[in-house]
Amino acid sequence: MSPTKDYSHQNGRLMTCRDQTVAADTNESEDYDDLLRLLNRSRPLNIERNISLVEIRPFFGEMSSTTNTSTQYYYNNCHHNRNNNHHHHVSSPVRRSGFSIPRSNGYYESHPIIADAWENLRRSLVHFRGQPVGTLAALDHSKDELNYDQVFVRDFVPSALAFLMNGEEEVVRNFLLKTLRLQSWEKIVDQFKLGEGVMPASFKVLHDPVRNSETIFADFGESAIGRVAPIDSGFWWIILLRAYTKSTGDSSLADMPQCQNGIRLILSICLSEGFDTFPTLLCADGCCMIDRRMGIYGYPIEIQALFFMALRCAQVLLKQDDDHVVVGNKEFVKLIGDRLQALSYHIRSYFWLDLKQLNDIYRYKTEEYSHTAVNKFNVMPDSLPDWVFDFMPTRGGYFIGNVSPARMDFRWFCLGNCVAIISSLATLHQASAIMDLIEARWEELVGEMPLKICYPAIEGHEWQIVTGCDPKNTRWSYHNAGSWPVLIWLLTAASIKTGRPQIARRAIELAESRLSKDQWPEYYDGKAGRYVGKQARKFQTWSIASYLVAKMMLEDPSHLGMISLEEDKQIKPGLKRSASWTC
Repeated sequence: MSPTKDYSHQNGRLMTCRDQTVAADTNESEDYDDLLRLLNRSRPLNIERNISLVEIRPFFGEMSSTTNTSTQYYYNNCHHNRNNNHHHHVSSPVRRSGFSIPRSNGYYESHPIIADAWENLRRSLVHFRGQPVGTLAALDHSKDELNYDQVFVRDFVPSALAFLMNGEEEVVRNFLLKTLRLQSWEKIVDQFKLGEGVMPASFKVLHDPVRNSETIFADFGESAIGRVAPIDSGFWWIILLRAYTKSTGDSSLADMPQCQNGIRLILSICLSEGFDTFPTLLCADGCCMIDRRMGIYGYPIEIQALFFMALRCAQVLLKQDDDHVVVGNKEFVKLIGDRLQALSYHIRSYFWLDLKQLNDIYRYKTEEYSHTAVNKFNVMPDSLPDWVFDFMPTRGGYFIGNVSPARMDFRWFCLGNCVAIISSLATLHQASAIMDLIEARWEELVGEMPLKICYPAIEGHEWQIVTGCDPKNTRWSYHNAGSWPVLIWLLTAASIKTGRPQIARRAIELAESRLSKDQWPEYYDGKAGRYVGKQARKFQTWSIASYLVAKMMLEDPSHLGMISLEEDKQIKPGLKRSASWTC
C-alpha cells in the first residue's frame, strides 16, 4: 500500500488529499450509480425549451434601425428543427480512440479548422471510471502543467455547450453530477471552514496504477495562487444545469433532490443577510476568470452579471409546483425575486455609463449628505481617468467595472457586459448601446484577435500598486487587457440576441485566420492582440470550444435559446436615463 500523502503543509488544509479521496472512493461509487439509475428513467420534456427563438425576437423589433435587411433575412432563415436530435446520443465522447466529424455533412467536412477543433476538443476529455467527466484546461505538454491538467468549472462551460449543441449530453450530465458530489466535501483552509455551498474551482482525476484505482482531488481555492475561493463556479454550475435542461428537454436531472439541494446551498451563501447596503456581492480580488490581483475587488461587474443570470436560472430550476413541493424552495424563490428586483435596479442605474452619464459625473458636486444626494457614492470628478473621455463614443455605453463608496472602475470588462446582454440584465436600450460601443471601438476592443478581456491596460506606477508588480499581468498581456479567444462565444451570443450577427461573423473570421495556425493559444498580447501570449498555453481547451460554439451558434441561432434569458416583465427597468443617480 502506498503511503498517505499529506498536503496540509502545502495548502493549509486540515484534511489530507487522501482523506478526501478515500472517502470518495468508498462512498461515491454507490451514490453515483444511484444518480445514474434515476436518470435512466423516463424523461419528461421541458416545455420551456420551445421558446428559444421567441426570446430573441423582441430585440429585432426594438432595433429595427440598426438591423439591416440581410441580417433579418439571416435570422428568419435559421429556424432549424432540432427536436429529434435531443433524443439520440451522437458520437459518444466515451470513445478514446479514433475521430469522427460530428454531424458529418458537407459543412463540417469542408472546414478543416472545425475538424481540427473537434479533434483537439475530444483529445482533452477526462474520464473517471470509464465515464467522461470534463475536459482538461489545456493539452500543452511543452510547459510545466501546473494546474492546466485539471478540469476547471468555468473552463468547461464552452466545452459543455459545444457538446450539447452537437447532441452529446453524456459528458455534461456526468460533469454536473461529479461537481455536485464534490460540493459536499468538507472545505477547510487554514483552520477556517468554507461555506457548504462552495463549488470547486477545479478537480483532477488521479490514477493509481499500483492499486488500479482512480480518485479525484478537488481544489476549492486552497491551492490557487491567491488562495481565493471561486465565486463564479457555483454560478456557472447553475447556468450550465439550465442549459443542459433546455438543450435536452430533460428536466429529470435538475429535478433530482441532490441538484435541488445543490442549488439551494449555492444560493444560501449569496442571499444570506449581513452588513451589506447594496444588493451586489462583495468580492475579493482574483475570485473569477481574472484570478490574479487586478484591482477588481469590491463589486466586479463580471460577478454581478453572473450572479443575476444564476438567480434567474435558479428561479426556473427550483421546483415549486403542487405536485413536487420541496421544503424551502418557495422561500428561496421569494428571496430570488426580491434580490433580482434590487440587483437589476442597482446595476442598471449605478454601473451604467454613456456620454450623458459621463458628463453628469464630470459635473458632480461632492460631500452631499441627504437622501436626495445626486452623487450617492461621493465619487470625486477628478478621479475620472483621461482615457475615458476619448473612449466614450457619441452613441454607445457600457457597464463599468466596479462601483463602491468613492470609487468607480471605468474599465471595460467584456465578460460582464456580454453576460448582461445574454441574461437580459441590460435593458433593450443598454444592450443596443453596448453593441454600438463595440462597433465604434473595434480597433481597441477587438483589434487583430478577439477579444480584450478588459480595456485599457494599467501600466507604470498604477500597475505596480494595483497588481503588486505581477510579471504575468504586464500591460496588454494576460488579464491586463490581453486578448482572449474564449470570449468569442459570449460576443456571438450577444450579437445574435441584439440582431447583429455581422459583428460575430467579423470576429470569428478574424479568429479563424490565426487560431488553428497558432495551435489554439490561451491568450494574445499587444494593443491589437497581434502576438501569441508570452506565457500562453497552446491547445487551450476553452479557446477551442469557444470557437466551435460561436460557429454553431452563428450557423443555427436557435442554439442561443439554451443560454439566453428573455426579459422578465416583472423586473422593473430601473431608473430612467434622464434621471440617473437621482431620487
